[in-house]
Amino acid sequence: MSIQITILGCGSATPTLFRNPTAQWLEIHGRFFLIDCGEGTQVEMLRYKLKMSKLKAVFISHLHGDHFFGLPGLISSMHLMGRKEKLQIIGPEGLKEILELIFKFSETSLRFPLDIIELKAGFAGPVFTGGSFAVECFPLNHRIPCFGFKFSENAKMRNLKQDMIDFYAVPVNDRKKIKAGSDFITPEGERIPNEVLCHPPSTSVSYAFCSDTAPNSDYIKYIEGVDALYHEATFENDLEQRAADTFHSTAAQAAEQARIARVKRLYLGHFSSRYRETEIILSQAKSIFPETETVKDGYSFTVE
Repeated sequence: MSIQITILGCGSATPTLFRNPTAQWLEIHGRFFLIDCGEGTQVEMLRYKLKMSKLKAVFISHLHGDHFFGLPGLISSMHLMGRKEKLQIIGPEGLKEILELIFKFSETSLRFPLDIIELKAGFAGPVFTGGSFAVECFPLNHRIPCFGFKFSENAKMRNLKQDMIDFYAVPVNDRKKIKAGSDFITPEGERIPNEVLCHPPSTSVSYAFCSDTAPNSDYIKYIEGVDALYHEATFENDLEQRAADTFHSTAAQAAEQARIARVKRLYLGHFSSRYRETEIILSQAKSIFPETETVKDGYSFTVE
């Protein structure tokens, strides 16, 4: 199985004609999610034929405008298009009040319910369960409360070797435990190792999203070993002081976080509007963590 990501915006706060504010469309196991929702997100969804009617939940990292100002408009469009299904929204404290005020003063009575889950500053833990996968959040190091998100497939069951199951006459009632990893004890008391009865499970995949943050060691444990990490790299290395002043990361700092966390692949975004091209950021990051790419609007990649 895999996780599919489409970048709808990878710019930072100041608008440009060539890059939208932060938003990502994520598909996992047939379910569809948004991570952040900057201005213009719904237009980009239309551009890339991503159906808002299929959207299950929205995850908002923090309450700076370039990460959520597109959300009221997206909700309004869903309302106008007749959506009935509940939409879950997970984000920092204050998001519910903001949305309620917008719809109160626009005299909009939504046709569908909003299930808004607010995250207290510093919270880390599960925020969404999809049966075969889970989403957890973790705090980042920004000027206001800010969260990263990790999407992880649950541990998978092993596949039975039917010929060995038949050979040892394994009862049907024991097979679920064996698929979960247990050995089999025959009626005669002989222990049959699990690897004799099962093929190894296919590998579970994971994807972490680190929004606006100055680098520190506190969030490393949450992203450690993920198959793919998206991390902001707002500035090139010679603006390290500017990055520190604004609680952002440089290319080298993002790459160093990926190296320490031993992630498989790093994707960089949230670029300052001063950069029309991102070759310098990519070069600086790759010198520390070679498995790095910079993204652009419309770019899709698969985590597998």
